[in-house]
Amino acid sequence: MNETDRRTAEGILYTDEYQLTMAQLYFRAGLHVRPAQFDHFFRTYPAYDGHQAGFCVNAGMGWLLDWMHGAAFRPEDIDCLRSTRNRAGQPVFGDDFLAWLAGNSPGFFDSLTIRAVPEGRVVHPNTPLTVVEGPLAVAQILETSLLSHLNYQTLVATKAARIKDSARGRVVMEFGLRRGQEKGANAGARAALIGGVDFTSNVGISHVLGFPPKGTHAHSMVQVFMSLGMSELAAFRAFADVYPDDCLLLVDTIDTLHSGIPNAITVFEELRRKGHQPSGIRMDSGDLAYLSIQAARMLNDAGFPDASIVLSNDLDELVIWQIITQISEEAARYGVDADHLINRLVYGVGTRLITSWGEPALGGVYKLVAVQDGGKWVPAIKISESAEKTPNPGNKRLWRLYDRRCKATADLISLDDEDPREAARITLRHPTDHARYRALERADLCEIEPLLVEVFREGRASEPAPIDEMRARRKADVERLDAGVKRLVNPHIYHVSLTQNLWDLKQKLIESAMQRSH
Repeated sequence: MNETDRRTAEGILYTDEYQLTMAQLYFRAGLHVRPAQFDHFFRTYPAYDGHQAGFCVNAGMGWLLDWMHGAAFRPEDIDCLRSTRNRAGQPVFGDDFLAWLAGNSPGFFDSLTIRAVPEGRVVHPNTPLTVVEGPLAVAQILETSLLSHLNYQTLVATKAARIKDSARGRVVMEFGLRRGQEKGANAGARAALIGGVDFTSNVGISHVLGFPPKGTHAHSMVQVFMSLGMSELAAFRAFADVYPDDCLLLVDTIDTLHSGIPNAITVFEELRRKGHQPSGIRMDSGDLAYLSIQAARMLNDAGFPDASIVLSNDLDELVIWQIITQISEEAARYGVDADHLINRLVYGVGTRLITSWGEPALGGVYKLVAVQDGGKWVPAIKISESAEKTPNPGNKRLWRLYDRRCKATADLISLDDEDPREAARITLRHPTDHARYRALERADLCEIEPLLVEVFREGRASEPAPIDEMRARRKADVERLDAGVKRLVNPHIYHVSLTQNLWDLKQKLIESAMQRSH
């Protein structure tokens, strides 16, 4: 694909056809500049083949804002749209509409205002993660790119947070570039870093984001030496000769316990005599828990008790949890301190992270919730056969409530003119079940925190936070979750609630819509 085609495919036409046909309808009806408000949210946590998450980690906004900054209807884009024909062979888009698109570029999205939960924050279903406000047609055209940028990165950041938590804070490296969805692997690597992964093997994105890329070597290096009549030991020595201070050797090309680790120890002893400290070994196959115990025993006996043991091969949060559990139960039998071994493990996580194995897509949606009429916001409602899929209408705010322990106890959605911090008593309504509600005294809460912040207005995006700051947000939020919410399997349900006023508005709109439909 040449550069011209790339700009067409990845620029403002990176959208679905129906966004543009709807925008033209609004233009024809004179509604295209009417202020409207859309909410972006997801409906359910990722399920990961049955072990459903109990929280998500928000990610992707930084790259969406970058895309918006450069998105414009260029003459080439207008020509593409002008060439689109309907079934009768007539142009789909009129010249007047195309002139309006071109006349608002560059800076096509500058008329929008966006509020969002900051990247790195823990988030929950059916809460407004992103609120887009502005001219109806412009906000509509943004939908596809917004969902594409935010849903995938949130999905991967969530997976990364679960993996990091399962690894008990030990170093985790992202190795998924070769298994990722083409250029999407760059976005996945960024999201993994936000979610808690320490490093990625992806060289380009590492440098862009300010992280040193990490990696070792492949089995092919050992295979080359052996094919040329040399040995695994010769291959290890060659690697150590070039990288004496970063010597981490892959030991399972031939026989992990009887060849790979003994040969690595030989090279490590040679490095030590030259004044270098070897890094460690990596294992990519076999019973990784058992092999880790035996590797630790051998390295300890050889005088390398702090050498890292890097594990890879289709790891995810459950596999890591199983490895640690097995080590805890079996290490003492072989004279190995389980805690010390667990603290020297490093995890290389590839396919199952970058592809979000077990849950390939986040069910994030973008729904109209309000339009302006006479200078006032008029709430909009969409009714679904499933009550859970009926969005919360109106211009709203999002709050996080912390109990006396300063643990997050609920996310509360309110109308824009409500501030629960000013109430002595707060009623929390279940979003769909009229019989489920509870009341909290303000005195029983440690804190009430507003979550939505303005990230874009009049063409200006807020200064992007560094990845380290996003990771700090994730860590702080995860630490304030109850242990049950963080469980890898069958987590406790975190409460998302509506204020009484929002509940009443929602029920009134549903009833009114049902009456008008008959």
